[in-house]
Amino acid sequence: MTPPPEAAHNDRALHLLSVLAQSRTAMTAAEMLEATGLSQSTLYRQIATLRRWGFVMEAEGRYSPGPVSVQLASGFDGNSDLVMAARPDMRALAEQSHESVALVTAVNDRVVCLEMIDSEQSLRCSFDRGRSVPARDGASAKCLLAHMPAEQRDALLDAVRESATLRARRAAELDAIRAAGHAITQGEVDAGVWGVSAPLLGTGRRLRGAITLMAPLSRVQGMEAALLHMTVVTAARISRALQ
Repeated sequence: MTPPPEAAHNDRALHLLSVLAQSRTAMTAAEMLEATGLSQSTLYRQIATLRRWGFVMEAEGRYSPGPVSVQLASGFDGNSDLVMAARPDMRALAEQSHESVALVTAVNDRVVCLEMIDSEQSLRCSFDRGRSVPARDGASAKCLLAHMPAEQRDALLDAVRESATLRARRAAELDAIRAAGHAITQGEVDAGVWGVSAPLLGTGRRLRGAITLMAPLSRVQGMEAALLHMTVVTAARISRALQ
């Protein structure tokens, strides 16, 4: 069945907002055209509507999320049971481990960082609060993929369009991660960064997100087992609070 015109219009607006939200810097119209695949006329119509409602702002020919985005973020922070349940234990884990801890969740084909507790020690990584990465590589993505419903996971794996051999290998890796209850990777998203991720499971063992601890490989050596244990225990504690 063909969706009604207003549904397609709404999808285009939301797609544009999603692209702006994922960008680390303000974007030009040309950059948005390339990222969204919209026609120029459609793009400018969407921008005009979103600017009128305060979702997008423009400065010197570059566009970024507008002031209403702050209200949305504030509302999310104040009402998300996931963030509120996770935040105290995330802080405790960061203090105990002296490393950075992220709360992530899956949104379509992306892994979105909902909260980040930064280590006092230096770390260069792709995650900041509100940023996202493709749901493919890295401990966070693999943990979420491994613990989501099989139909959802398979649809995301199919979208990667890998060879049958690579597809089977990736599926087997995710099965092993699900059985183990955690994912560990190093250097898959950010060079020199080790990560361990454990799932957050709510009522009925429904996947709500994951906790990921990240640290430079130079600081991890000899500490892997301890950091894994801390992360898994923290995730289990948060999961109990969500049930």
